[in-house]
Parts: sequence; structure tokens; C-alpha cells
Amino acid sequence: MKNLLAEMRQIRGLTQQELGDWVGVSRQTIVSLEKGRYNPSLLLAHRLAVFFGKSIEDMFLFEETPSASEPKKQ
Repeated sequence: MKNLLAEMRQIRGLTQQELGDWVGVSRQTIVSLEKGRYNPSLLLAHRLAVFFGKSIEDMFLFEETPSASEPKKQ
């Protein structure tokens, strides 16, 4: 899942550690979120969205991938 976390954090002039402290997670969690290695829980996504004054949908960009059972579009 793509997200705007790094951009929003940098606009606010925050370090990864400072953002993690504000929302109650480690710096490593923020790093993993920014690199797309980890998808946040609903609670963490909500905390981040509220912190930045955005909706969850604006912060986290969900890209649906077709399942194997769906027919391919031509």
C-alpha cells in the first residue's frame, strides 16, 4: 500500500522519531511504513490521519490487485 507519510512528515519538519513519539510507535515502525514494508493497523492509520488532519483515504493509497479467480480484462 502506498502512502504519503514521508511527504507529510517532511512538510511538518518532523523526524521519524518525533512522528513515532507523537503517535505512539517506534522510529522503526515509521521507517517501515514509509518504505511500504508494513501496512498500519486501522488504529495507527487513524492516529496518523488525525495527526496530519487528513482522512485515512488521503494518507494511504490502496491499490487493489485482481485475484486469481477474477477474469482478466482485455
